[in-house]
Amino acid sequence: MQNIRLTLALEAGLSLPEQGPIAVFRPRGDTMLAPLPVDRITAIQSFAPDAAQLKARGIKVAPREEGSFAASVVFLPRAKDECRALIARAMAVTTGPVIIDGSKTDGIESVLKDMRKRADLAPAISKAHGKIFWCDSTDAFAGWNIGPTANKDGYVTAPGVFSANGVDKASAALVAALPAKLGRAIGDFGAGWGYLSAQVLPKHPEIETLHLVEAEAVALDCARQNVTDPRAKFHWADVSRWQTPQLLDGVIMNPPFHTSRAADPALGQAFLQAGHSVLAPGGRLWVVANRHLPYENTLTGLFAQVSEIGGDASFKVLEAVRPKRRV
Repeated sequence: MQNIRLTLALEAGLSLPEQGPIAVFRPRGDTMLAPLPVDRITAIQSFAPDAAQLKARGIKVAPREEGSFAASVVFLPRAKDECRALIARAMAVTTGPVIIDGSKTDGIESVLKDMRKRADLAPAISKAHGKIFWCDSTDAFAGWNIGPTANKDGYVTAPGVFSANGVDKASAALVAALPAKLGRAIGDFGAGWGYLSAQVLPKHPEIETLHLVEAEAVALDCARQNVTDPRAKFHWADVSRWQTPQLLDGVIMNPPFHTSRAADPALGQAFLQAGHSVLAPGGRLWVVANRHLPYENTLTGLFAQVSEIGGDASFKVLEAVRPKRRV
């Protein structure tokens, strides 16, 4: 299947170099990339589930760009600062055209307006509730590349990662509700930029190993800077596919509950099931969630005992004890 906007761009005069690698920034796992030559593509995708899906399609994938590219395509994410950073990164490693594609809901109109102030762009093509346009590589966007920086709470974060501007209130509620002893082997599922682990390790000398499992490589790179305790182990992985090297005594998590604007409780439920699958027989799981999310039902099916141990009017902290035998 053809990518309709890319196809129209090539028909309208976009000329790809006949040789050399092509970088494709942030394609989703199911993004159609034809008519691009698949043997020349490197997908720059730092989100593990999308990276795995692209690899399964026979596409070369890297979590971050390395080297030089003859052309680049940037598929815009929703976060404005991340959009700008991706465009600047693409410009920095490309010798030929840089192509920008995005939907209206992802802010393509705003990006187009801002880029017109800094570079000569080809006329934008509108199709399928989005736009595509391109320009020659230029250093005019170097200032858009905002890399990892310390947020207002002193933690290193990056554009586009969850709760980049400061500590998430739900995560803080989880930390406040945790018991005095957690166990020797602990998992931090959906670790993000490492807030939970950074808080837990100094307070819990009984921990021998803490596994930070995070699907977004950019967030995990930040976590490596925020969590320098040698007991921490870092894993770039989808929690539902992660293979634990040992059964764990406990898992802590503040799972996502949406990938778009619509809430999807199934995401959090998949985290709960993944946590259950790696626990030792006497293990415990601690999760924080918005009050409206029905996680108790899932936990009751997985654990012998479930109770609320903290929270406030907006959030609840649940503790699940003794995973039920796996059949």
